[in-house]
Amino acid sequence: QVQLVESGGGLVQPGGSLRLSCAASGFTMDYYAIGWFRQAPGKEREGVSSISGTDGSTVYVESVKGRFTISRDNAKNTVYLQMNSLKPEDTAVYYCAVGRPPRMTSALGYRWYNYWGQGTQVTVSS
Repeated sequence: QVQLVESGGGLVQPGGSLRLSCAASGFTMDYYAIGWFRQAPGKEREGVSSISGTDGSTVYVESVKGRFTISRDNAKNTVYLQMNSLKPEDTAVYYCAVGRPPRMTSALGYRWYNYWGQGTQVTVSS
């Protein structure tokens, strides 16, 4: 069965960095997009970034452009989210998910994703 396991969250000071990992099993990553989403207390779930399984194209929400980088290692069936210059407003539970958005411009919409991990907490605070 499809399984996604996130890791790498934690507490970091503003300006610091974290790298999240999403280990996938039960499917072939080549044919699916993997997205990272986050949800802060009292806020709606937000698409952060996604990477295509077919051509590796990526998309980011405006607020993380230039700070976050998504990448994948198909041999390890793992997707990464490198987060630099972290801000307190990045604090949230981060989830990875697998799906097939119709195009990458739609890939930050959570309705295209069918399977989700359990989430990992990221806290940015001094």
